[in-house]
Amino acid sequence: MGTISGKDFIERLDQLGNEIWLDGEKIEGKISEHPAFKGLLKSKSSLYDLQKDQNLKDEMTFFLPGKEEPIGLSFLQPKTIEDLKRRRKMIQHWARHTQGMMGRSPDYVNTVIMSFASSAQFLNGRENCFPQNIISLYEKAMEQDLSFTHTFITPQVNRSQVNLGFSEEPISAKVIDKNEKGIVIKGARLLATQGGLTDEVLVFTAPRLFFDPDQAFACSIPSNTKGVKFICRESFVLGDSSFDYPLNSRYEEMDTVIVFDNVLVPWDRVFYYDSPETATDFISQSSFHNFAYHQAATRQIVKTEFLLGIAQLLVETINVDEYQHIQEKLSEIIIGIETMKALLEKSENDAELDQWGYMRPGDTPLQVISNVFPKIYPRFCEIIQLIGASGMVTLPTEKAFNSEIRGDLDQYLQADSKNAEDRVKLFRLAWDLTMSSFGTRQTQYERYFFGDPVRLASRLYWAYPKGELVEAVSSFLNLKHQE
Repeated sequence: MGTISGKDFIERLDQLGNEIWLDGEKIEGKISEHPAFKGLLKSKSSLYDLQKDQNLKDEMTFFLPGKEEPIGLSFLQPKTIEDLKRRRKMIQHWARHTQGMMGRSPDYVNTVIMSFASSAQFLNGRENCFPQNIISLYEKAMEQDLSFTHTFITPQVNRSQVNLGFSEEPISAKVIDKNEKGIVIKGARLLATQGGLTDEVLVFTAPRLFFDPDQAFACSIPSNTKGVKFICRESFVLGDSSFDYPLNSRYEEMDTVIVFDNVLVPWDRVFYYDSPETATDFISQSSFHNFAYHQAATRQIVKTEFLLGIAQLLVETINVDEYQHIQEKLSEIIIGIETMKALLEKSENDAELDQWGYMRPGDTPLQVISNVFPKIYPRFCEIIQLIGASGMVTLPTEKAFNSEIRGDLDQYLQADSKNAEDRVKLFRLAWDLTMSSFGTRQTQYERYFFGDPVRLASRLYWAYPKGELVEAVSSFLNLKHQE
């Protein structure tokens, strides 16, 4: 079948009947028509349509040897640096189509699945490991253009490093039984963004100091698997109007807790189980970080360019570009964009073939981006707030412009280079990005996109090649080596 259309995606999702709970009520009927999800799913379906666009198909799809159907390029296993650049261009198309606001656009977890498959041989010969199941899922995902969410975060009951998570009743999802059909999972996992809004759920465990072996497993199952329940947070969709809510009406990605109530995972869906060492080593030594960082960094650059566009349009609208402090603030954003672009290109230029013949982008430049972006993104949002000042909080609605007070609004809310309606549209966009519930969630999301920023810094510290630098200083000082 290969790539699907947006219509195919919506119809397939509506037919799944996933168990989704919002505000204490189980959602019934077509999920694509629910007020909390219809805007996002419409935007998401338009991404699939880009793969069918005759003007973009060569940049959005590729062909497998011996196959006639085009495959989404997010599944491409790169063998050359040119392949990496092809992947980046595809990611840019999808990111620009959504202004970089959709952190879980289909290409993100597709990339994760691709990286798992590219590193599946790492599991060969290991106890309780089934590398062929990863390959089979990857092939099925390509053939059917499946969509995925993923979950790997455990509930925040006890976050100490030595917590083993033992309890009489499982809290964190764990294997409670094994039989001839598969493994049985009970418990919960946090923060499945777009949980219930995809075909499949990829489940794995984030590496940590100590593992309960029963929590050290990985698998992928259909979202409508019996016993799987998605519990939503409050929706940040504030209305249908793209005038009033230009971002949250389109891109509100629901976050969910996934509950596994005695869920049977068939053996052909299990990647590994009862293996703390594998759960740690596979994530850290596979190409997961390289490719996931590469996708995320590409999207984050596009998102930052969108922020710069908003900031500059605000400056022009209220005519404040002559002030040096304004120029300095926008230069901060420019420096952020160009720094990340340079690091992203360096990761591609530093790419090397791994032991399985796949071209991995350089890890260090991507790690630097993953440490930098969580710090600069909140600052760039603050810059937009500072430029907009009081204009960010005096914002009438679309309905107000269609009322008898229209004349007052036209007179008193006009700008130097915009009429009142266009000025308010722009300021409402800036507000939705930086101050609405949607916008503040975006900030928190980007802060923790790859986890705790302190741990990300520690990973960079330990991975960075410092030995030669220390040796150079030691040689300069003629220091004697201690045995």
